[in-house]
Amino acid sequence: MFDKLVGVEDRFTEIETLLSDPKVVQDRAAYQKYAVEHAELNKIVTVFREFKRVSEELDESLDLLKDDDPEIKEMAREEINRLNQEKQDIEESLKLLLIPKDPLDGKNVILEIRAGTGGDEAGLFAGDLYKMYSRYAESRKWKIEIMNMNSTGVGGIKEIISMIKGNGVYSRLKYESGTHRVQRVPVTETQGRIHTSAVTVAVLPEAEDVEIHIDPSEVKVDVYRSTGPGGQSVNTTDSAVRLTHLPTGLVVTCQDEKSQLKNKNKAMKVLKSRLLDSEIREQNEKRSEERKNQIGSGDRSERIRTYNFPQGRVTDHRIGLTLYKLESVLQGEIDEFVEELITYYQSKALKNEELTSA
Repeated sequence: MFDKLVGVEDRFTEIETLLSDPKVVQDRAAYQKYAVEHAELNKIVTVFREFKRVSEELDESLDLLKDDDPEIKEMAREEINRLNQEKQDIEESLKLLLIPKDPLDGKNVILEIRAGTGGDEAGLFAGDLYKMYSRYAESRKWKIEIMNMNSTGVGGIKEIISMIKGNGVYSRLKYESGTHRVQRVPVTETQGRIHTSAVTVAVLPEAEDVEIHIDPSEVKVDVYRSTGPGGQSVNTTDSAVRLTHLPTGLVVTCQDEKSQLKNKNKAMKVLKSRLLDSEIREQNEKRSEERKNQIGSGDRSERIRTYNFPQGRVTDHRIGLTLYKLESVLQGEIDEFVEELITYYQSKALKNEELTSA
């Protein structure tokens, strides 16, 4: 690990030199590229230099054990205990920083929420989850845009697809994919019985054109009249678009815009992101039996998180974390879950790295 860190520090020094080179400064693309790499390496180098400082102090304290003065020896022992603990903590931090970064972490995402088992109640909870993620996005100054939505007759949502843009969106939301289960008394329940319903959430990294190329001849385009509430052109013009990717059978519809062209462009973004997500899952299956980004079937028995209204609690079943602040969570305060999930999956990645290098 030490040799790797020395290499990182050397590269950091090299980039600092490049960023002060007038030729690089004039090349906006190159400068931006080096600036991003500099910022990433700076996190590691800062901790590594702290590690070296503590190591030097530890060596100095070990030398003091050879002193004839008993008081100096005792002070040295206390200092050695403190520095050993500090060094160990910094070493753990460095191990986490050296885990290969997910190249998708900086991407925008396509967020797809669908009502699963539970009828109208599932649709109502799908709407609750969309509001939760919208408020979380607002709290982080992200931009959220609805790309397609199908509503239920009682104010719920059958399906909603949105784009979330901002700094590090995928890194924060990628572990939200899965089945979210709700336990509560529906508004339509006259006898006060608790029902269990399910909603599926999929978080897909936005695909760039260079990552996913779609042959136009492999996409069937259908246009039709928009349905549901809307502006003047809804139900009067063929502005809604349905794309069918013939090789995979994937179907994407979009009717949110009045313009057929805008709907087609939005639908194509969703289609590309679904294809990218499919490629990622295939690669993960080859590397491991555990499927990542699995959203489940929407059945009640499959769940990553449960929202229990009678007890006011939310439980994430992957990490065993339960918070008794349901209302706050539904208001978008999900950072505690997000942080714990990031730590959990980082620890798993670290163990895999150690097994691989062993």
